[in-house]
Amino acid sequence: MFEEEITSLALKKVSLVGFCKLSRPVSSLPRLNYAVSIALKLSDAVLSTIEDEPTPMYFQHYRTANAILDEAAFQIARWIEAKGYSAFPVAASQSLGGNKRYEGLIPHKTVAVLSGLGYVGKSGLFLSETYGSKVRLASVLTDLPLERQRPLAENKCGNCTLCRDACPAGAIYGVLPSETERNFDPEKCSRYMKEHFQGIGRGSVCGICIKVCPQNKLK
Repeated sequence: MFEEEITSLALKKVSLVGFCKLSRPVSSLPRLNYAVSIALKLSDAVLSTIEDEPTPMYFQHYRTANAILDEAAFQIARWIEAKGYSAFPVAASQSLGGNKRYEGLIPHKTVAVLSGLGYVGKSGLFLSETYGSKVRLASVLTDLPLERQRPLAENKCGNCTLCRDACPAGAIYGVLPSETERNFDPEKCSRYMKEHFQGIGRGSVCGICIKVCPQNKLK
């Protein structure tokens, strides 16, 4: 019941909605052990402008997608609170800052995977079953009991290493993620963007690994 109503509300703004119970709730919010995952598909036409560097069009599109997701998460949280439960919207682009500047309150891709929307690829990106990695994500944490509506997705990277080969920063290791080891170096990625793409969004976006992923099926 709740899942259907939230889905109806969310799909007015976003492309995909999922639900899950968190295996590891955020330590500062232990009561909020359920979550809503929302994904917004990026434009094929905008992504096609990326070659060996991002473009101003992609940067603006990226920012707009984040704003839409943030608004949708805010509305979902408000709806949940109106039902008498607690809800915490987590922004699409998040950072705890300081020595945790490459970490957020909770990884959106973890919530999306637990919700059955897709899997984490060799690029370290979340790949949706429907749209590949050409999505942006946001989440809402809550104490409203919610059930996953989809089975967990199977990883489809196989032997592909196109993302690793295309990454100009050398930040992608080309292996599947594991519980103990990272398959992506966010510091290398960030440093390269700031050094080489400073003129586009002050070095905050790239998108090359998204562009080359064969799961995206760009039109």
